[in-house]
Amino acid sequence: MSTDLIAGLERQLDALADQSLTRRRRTADTACAPHQVVDGRSMLAFCSNDYLGLASHPRVIAALREGAELYGAGSGASHLVSGHSRAHALLEERLAAFEAPHLVDAKALYFCTGYMANLAVLTALGSDPDAMIFSEALNHASLIDGARLARAGVTVYPHGDVATLEAKLAASNATTKIVVTDSVFSMDGDLAPLPELLALCERHGAWLVVDDAHGFGVLGAHGRGALEHFKLRSPNLVYVGTLGKAAGVGGAFIAAHAAVIELMIQRARPYIYTTAAPPALAHALLASLDIIEGEEGAQRRTQLNGLIAQLDGELRLQRWQRPLSHTAIQPIVIGANEEALRVAGRLHAQGLWVPAIRPPTVAVGTARLRVTLCAAHTEHDVARLATTLNKLETEQLERTAP
Repeated sequence: MSTDLIAGLERQLDALADQSLTRRRRTADTACAPHQVVDGRSMLAFCSNDYLGLASHPRVIAALREGAELYGAGSGASHLVSGHSRAHALLEERLAAFEAPHLVDAKALYFCTGYMANLAVLTALGSDPDAMIFSEALNHASLIDGARLARAGVTVYPHGDVATLEAKLAASNATTKIVVTDSVFSMDGDLAPLPELLALCERHGAWLVVDDAHGFGVLGAHGRGALEHFKLRSPNLVYVGTLGKAAGVGGAFIAAHAAVIELMIQRARPYIYTTAAPPALAHALLASLDIIEGEEGAQRRTQLNGLIAQLDGELRLQRWQRPLSHTAIQPIVIGANEEALRVAGRLHAQGLWVPAIRPPTVAVGTARLRVTLCAAHTEHDVARLATTLNKLETEQLERTAP
């Protein structure tokens, strides 16, 4: 019987391989940075979400070390038992103040991961079976899973389609309406129309949950994210920010009206029933926030925007498609899974680490390279990437020419 069970799993794995959908891990031997040693080999990486280059910043590393000395290595329990340390409390106060210009009576709650934060916010707000969640078609898997786990009904609206969402909201008799969207879409790099979405939510008495995983620290004059970028403020906003990307450490937070945060503490199972993150991480994140909202953070955002413009100007693609993106996420849509893997392999052979993204992460027929830029990249790094991509596409065109 056990042999049959294993054989069933092996058939599933073989089916993935036949479709060029097998995933593999690479092992980084050095700190997260543009230039890394990976599986024993020097690589130039364009694949991390460390957009400001803070993951190996000396001030953040020193703060992490100091946090471990102050609070130890672990928290020991969930936040509601004994795991809520002074470091967590200080971080939540700081995050609430950081996002306060865009929220009313703002409070914040820190989570171990962005995935858990998204599960928490949707299952808590959507705990009523008479509620309805209106979910963007290209939302991250964590939002999709959060909606599935909620007791609320779920309806999906097409990507960026404000008119369809408005019709759905107007037709709904739900007691609680929750619109949920990514701010920066992780595979395309485009922005959600947040001002229009917020106007709809205010008109129809709905919550607007914004997952700003790829905007926090990067967008806005002070790095406060998508809400600052669009100059939004409303009591209807529930903001989810990720702290393992531009902030360079780990975890995530929900910032919203104090009543929303209190509901999370009382009802959000992913918060109540998990061990709190190590306090040292929260302590290190205070240093990250100092950098993000200070002069150095502004300089790093300027550097990043310059690199985005450079890549846009130096890529000369004819067949591969580039969805319009003004963010650090720069996708190059190749199409077939096999070709995307082949191009990623050619890049890897030349010391460039760029991942091939395939279904189900993206739609069938839209396999792509997901290039991510970082403020710690140099102009030379970006030029090397652009030159190599241009050459590889030209070679592909020559091979397939009649």
